[in-house]
Amino acid sequence: MVSPPHEAMHRIFQHDPGLFSRVSRFLGVDIPTPVKATALPTDLTETNPVERRVDTLLRFETAEQGPFLLAIEAQGRKHPDKPASWAYYTAYLWSKYRLPTALLVVCQDHATAKWAQQSVSCGPPQMPTLTLRPMVAGPHNMPVITDPEEARADLALASLAAITHAAEPVVDAILKALSTALRDEPKDIASPLIEFTAQGLGKNPAKHLWRNLVAVDLSFYKSYLAEEVREEVRKEVREEVQREVRQEVREEVQREVRQEVREEVQREVRQEVREEARVKDRAEDILFVLEQRGLDISDDVRSRITGCTDPELLRLWLARALAAPKAEKVFEDA
Repeated sequence: MVSPPHEAMHRIFQHDPGLFSRVSRFLGVDIPTPVKATALPTDLTETNPVERRVDTLLRFETAEQGPFLLAIEAQGRKHPDKPASWAYYTAYLWSKYRLPTALLVVCQDHATAKWAQQSVSCGPPQMPTLTLRPMVAGPHNMPVITDPEEARADLALASLAAITHAAEPVVDAILKALSTALRDEPKDIASPLIEFTAQGLGKNPAKHLWRNLVAVDLSFYKSYLAEEVREEVRKEVREEVQREVRQEVREEVQREVRQEVREEVQREVRQEVREEARVKDRAEDILFVLEQRGLDISDDVRSRITGCTDPELLRLWLARALAAPKAEKVFEDA
């Protein structure tokens, strides 16, 4: 799967084909300003089952030199197979369209740029049948645009400058200039460049600065960056809502459980009160029977009867109280 920086490094030329003629002066070549630019199909696959696809392919019309093709490749790292693929792309396009074909490789680090711009020849050293000399745009030759007015003069170039310097310390100043320049631009102009820049920054720390810089401008609302921010905010809000809902559910369950426990305790307490009343009544019945029989009831006997909480034992004592010769006999064999 291609990465956002990879897409941004070549799609920005589709967005503004004339950008190449303005970039070419930083590459040491003189490309006439095109009077027309057309995006061509990028699929270079033949009947051979191996799929070959260039990142971006543009056809330029110039008044001075006629038409030519530009193949643009975004390269994030060194890859030993790429020079052969690039040679195939240019040779195939030259053969298919019969037009001069140039190759531009866009990089974001010095090591990859240095590797990409090396000439590669097909054939023995003494017979270089086909020599590939890519033009390379990267942090080594793309301009450092830190003046908002300079950025405003060429917004696409300023965006490309930010993309190619994404890992460089100077990118912060470029982004500040670009965001200032975009602030007053119409939404249809600003939004694509905000998106390209956000994609091109990839996972570099400067991405967070860019997010903060454009957050004050609602024109980025539907952009790639906005959707990414939206997802992050959605995740944070979801976690926050989950905590709130869990707390609400916990409190609701606590209320329900508390009510259930309260009802259970009320039933238990009512039962205990009823048992205590029955025990008290039975103790009073025992004392009443003993008194009616005219028996002497000592304080110890009275205390033992009123202090008993075993209803079965009190029932036994009540039965004995009906025939006991004296009050103390109620407890015998108890």
